[in-house]
Amino acid sequence: MGINIVKRCSWVNMKNPLYIQYHDTEWSVPEHDDSKLFELLMLECFQAGLSWECVLNKREAFRKAFDGFDAEKISAYDEEKFQRLMADTVIIRNRLKIQASVTNSRVFLEIQKEYGSFDAYIWGFTEGKSVVESCDIRTTSPLSDMISKELKKRGMKFVGSTIIYSYLQAIGVISAHEEKCDCKNK
Repeated sequence: MGINIVKRCSWVNMKNPLYIQYHDTEWSVPEHDDSKLFELLMLECFQAGLSWECVLNKREAFRKAFDGFDAEKISAYDEEKFQRLMADTVIIRNRLKIQASVTNSRVFLEIQKEYGSFDAYIWGFTEGKSVVESCDIRTTSPLSDMISKELKKRGMKFVGSTIIYSYLQAIGVISAHEEKCDCKNK
């Protein structure tokens, strides 16, 4: 069941089991579940200016602090919840990113309502197909530029083209394993 992965993308920290598991089982695998799409979008937004490994290491703490990444619950966060998040020493306590998580959850829910699912929306940009390219060739693309602009127009924050490019790689819209990686053709 599955392949024995010996060669991985060069960015994987081989000393971090969480990172290895993320790379081998999740990253760049086509994701269509709205709750997982939302979780990864939230985490990518918190990653802005930081390393993905930093965020990944805090993923479970984020899940706990942000009610399992339930967009409905997050969209209703009030000042009291905001202050609890700002005091939570286990997550990334950036005021603007926490505020953006509430705003982005509301926009996410609006997109779900408009398109029937966020999956239909995000995969609609590529007609449901993955775009294949290596992760080491760029940090933005015309596709991430377009989606970033669209999400900003809708009111999302921390969704610049680099963050969206990384997000598209994470959810498999951009299939991006390096040529030498055993996950490339699995």
